Amino acid sequence: MITINSKLPTVGTTIFSVMSKLAADHHAINLSQGFPDYGTDEQLTSAIFQAMKGGFNQYAPMAGYLPLREQIAEKLQRCYDAQYHPETEITITAGGTQAIFTAINTFITAGDEVIIFEPAYDCYSPTIKLLGGLVKPFELQAPDYKIDWEMVKKLFSANTKMIIINSPHNPTGSILQKEDIDALIKLTKDTDIIILSDEVYEHIIFDGEQHQSVALYPELAERSLIVASFGKLLHTTGWKVGYCLAPAKLMAEFRKVHQFNVFSVNTPMQVGISNYLKSSNIYQELQVFFQQKRDYFQLLLRETKFKLLPCKGSYFQCVNYENISTEKDTEFAKKLVTEVGVAAIPVSAFYTKNVDNKILRFCFAKEHSTLEKAIEKLTKL
Repeated sequence: MITINSKLPTVGTTIFSVMSKLAADHHAINLSQGFPDYGTDEQLTSAIFQAMKGGFNQYAPMAGYLPLREQIAEKLQRCYDAQYHPETEITITAGGTQAIFTAINTFITAGDEVIIFEPAYDCYSPTIKLLGGLVKPFELQAPDYKIDWEMVKKLFSANTKMIIINSPHNPTGSILQKEDIDALIKLTKDTDIIILSDEVYEHIIFDGEQHQSVALYPELAERSLIVASFGKLLHTTGWKVGYCLAPAKLMAEFRKVHQFNVFSVNTPMQVGISNYLKSSNIYQELQVFFQQKRDYFQLLLRETKFKLLPCKGSYFQCVNYENISTEKDTEFAKKLVTEVGVAAIPVSAFYTKNVDNKILRFCFAKEHSTLEKAIEKLTKL
C-alpha cells in the first residue's frame, strides 16, 4: 500500500462541481455555477476560427500574444488612466483562477499570513494552505457585506504578507467603495504587504457605480497584482483566458512561476480575441446587458418567498430563504435540486467555518427563458 500524505487533507471537490453534477443528474435548471447558457457572438467565434486557419496554432510567447497585451494596456489607460507596459507588466493567463494560483505561489511561503474576506471565492484558501501559508479570514456580514477596516487591522502581524480583495465580489455581488480603498491605502502604507486584487467582474457593475480598481490608485498599484478575465467579458468561461497586471518588479517574479505552470496560453484564442476587440464595443455594452438581466431576475424573484440581498456587481444574486426553511443551506440547496429542480450555491461553502446565514447564490447569466422557468419552480416553495 502507498501512504499518501495529502497537502490538502480537508479539501474535497469544489461546491461548483458538486452542484453542477447534482443539477445534471436530476435534470435541474442550473443557476449554481457561474457560466452563461446563451450563445457566443458569431463574430468572435469566427475570429477564433480564422486565427486557426491562419496558422496561429503553435506556442504563443510565454507572456502572451503581444497585440492582445497592447490592447489591454490601451483599455487600462482609457478606463483607469493607468499605465501598464505590455512588454513587462501584462501577462496572459489560462483564466483568472490560474492567475490567482500563480500569484499566490509566487509570493507566499511557509509561515506567511494572508488576509482574505469571507465569503471568498473558493480557490484562495486552499492555494494558501498548499504553500504552507496561514489563512487569516475576516468574516463579512449579510446583507451588505461591508468591511470594518479597524477590525481588519487587528489581523495584521509581522507575518502578514498578502491581502486578497475581490470587487465586484463573488459570491455576494457587493463592491468596494472609495472609502474602502482609502482605508486599504492607509493600512498598507510603509509595509511590504502585497495586494492581490481579483477584478474578474470589473465591467459588470450596476446602478451608475464606478469600479474601484486598484489600478486607479498609484499607492496601491505599486504593490498589487490585478487579475482579470476574458471569460466574463466575452461570455466564454470555457475558453479559460484571462490576464494579470503588475508593476514590472512584481511581474518578473510572477512570470518565473507562470512559465513552469502553463508556460503560455493557447494561441488561436488570444489572436482571435485580439482581432475581435478591434471592432467590438463589448466594454461599453456589458454593464447594460447584465443590469437588464439583474433587474429582470430581481423582478421575477419578488414573486417568490426569497428575500433579495443587494447586488451591486457580478452576475450573482444572493437570497435569504429563512421565510421558507430553517434547514442548513447545504441541505436546502440539495433539496432545491432534487425536489424543486433548480440548482443554487449554498454560501456557507465560501467560509472557512462554513458559516450558515441561510443564504443561497443564484447565477443570472442566463437566457430570460431559463430564469423564467426557474422562477416558475421556485414560486411553488
